[in-house]
This record gives sequence, structure tokens and C-alpha cells, in this order.
Amino acid sequence: MDAPPPPPAAEPPDLNQLRTFLAVYRLGSFTAAARRLGLSQSTVTAQVRALERRHGRELFERQARGAAALPAADELAARVAEPLDRLADAAEHRPAAEPVHLAGPAELLGTLVLPALAPLVASGVRLRVATGLTDPLLDELRSGRHDLVIATRRPTGRALTAVPLADEEFVLVAAPGWPSPAGQAPPAAPADLAEAIPRLPLVSYAEDLPIVRRYWRHVFGRRLHGRPAVTVPDLRAVRAAVAAGAGWSVLPTYLCREELATGALVPLLLPEDPPINTAYLAHRPEPAPNPHLAVVREQLLAAARHW
Repeated sequence: MDAPPPPPAAEPPDLNQLRTFLAVYRLGSFTAAARRLGLSQSTVTAQVRALERRHGRELFERQARGAAALPAADELAARVAEPLDRLADAAEHRPAAEPVHLAGPAELLGTLVLPALAPLVASGVRLRVATGLTDPLLDELRSGRHDLVIATRRPTGRALTAVPLADEEFVLVAAPGWPSPAGQAPPAAPADLAEAIPRLPLVSYAEDLPIVRRYWRHVFGRRLHGRPAVTVPDLRAVRAAVAAGAGWSVLPTYLCREELATGALVPLLLPEDPPINTAYLAHRPEPAPNPHLAVVREQLLAAARHW
């Protein structure tokens, strides 16, 4: 009588699931593992659950602040950690991930964005940063020149995906004790201020006064008629000129927070409903091959909650 055929060979383990499991095991968190691996948290969760089904046992106890390893996870980690580490060491000769190409307003990038991304550089993330105006940058994003763009308006159409990043609030400022030509400070009453201050020297980002005109419509409900005394296409330079006494201007609060705190600049008006503008984080909707793109995006969204 012939011997019975051997049972079918078990399906080999999925290395991606094992790598994901080991990252969760070592970091104690699904969120941290997703960030380290450049994956979405839902992908990490799905891979660990698939591994649990394969082994027929739970590997982690899900907790509010992380994932606690169960005995089955300890056993699995003891078996796979060394082989996976050796495999990772053997693959280290592979080229590093491509740089993430990020673009946006120079002032926002220099003041808030780059400091928020600085910790990622130590973990191997490389950045290539460009500055400019929103419309040209969005066109360059569509053409593939950039990976992420911080835009001062939501892009239209389906070629790009965008999510709100942060709201920037605007404030009407001048240097302390800044006088009018007659030697008197600008009036404090809003109606009088709206009438008097356009006659005084204005420092603006551009000749058409886009920020200042928007502030006037929102706060005073009227159009602004006036010409700038100084134009400079960098809000940091506008801030410096105003602090030096060249005139008045409207600036985003994040850019002059320190000067307002120290008294180097003073608000000329504190309306109950100051104007705001929403900045958006835009990217192309197709999946990106560079895992660091997701890492940079998640870091920016997390950091912007505190801006």
C-alpha cells in the first residue's frame, strides 16, 4: 500500500508583516511604527492583524498610549529579530530614499516649517526646499517638480489633493511710539484709525497691497486707498522695516509674535474678529514611491496643531 502524500507545505511568512511586527514590538506603538516605516497606521494595523490570524494568537494588547507585547509576541520576536536585522544589514548598500521636495512661502517655511522638520533629518530624511508664490508653486507641483506645497489657498481641480494645515491670523502693527508726520501717534478709535492711517507711510509686501487690502475689507468694511512708501517681497523684511520705524503694515501673527511680546512692535488695533487665512498642504493624489514623503507630511500636520 502506498504511503499517503505529504501535507501541503505551509505558505512562507510575509516578510513585510514580520518587519512591521518587529517595528511595533520595538517601538511599543502602532503610530510610531507607521512613522518609522513610512506607512499609514491602517496598513500597520492590517499587517499585524494578518500575522495574528496566521499564528492564531494575539500579539499585542491595544492600549490608549501604545501596544503592549503579549507572550506570543515575545516568542515571535525572539525567533525573527536576528534574521530580519541581518537581512536589513545586508540591504544597507541600497540607495537612500530620494529627497522630499517641499515648497511654500519663504516666511512660513523659515519660521515654522523647517524647525518642525529638523528632527527628521537625523533619521535620514533629506529635504530640498523651494520658495515662491502659491500659483506658480501649484503649477510646478502638478508638473512633478515638487512633492509637497504649502499653499495660501486651496487648489482647484482634481489634479491635486489638499488638506488644511494651519490658520494664520493678521495684525496691524507699527513700531512703539511711531509718530505721524504731525508728531502725534495714530488715533486709537477704529473709525478714526481707518481714516487716518492710510495717509501715513505704509510698508507692503507688494505694490497692490494684497494683505493690507484684505485686512481693511475684513476689519473696517471699506476699501483701502493708498500707495506704499516701501515695497519688499519678503514679510520678514517688512517686519524689520516696520520695527525700525519706516511705517505701518499688516503681518501674520506667527511672524511677529516675538516682537509683539518684547514690545519691538505694537498692535494698532485688536479687533474681536481678526482676519485669518488658511494654509493648505497640497500634493498629487497618486501614491508616492518615496516613503519619506508620508513621514514629512505627517510631521507637518502634527506640528501645525501648535502653530
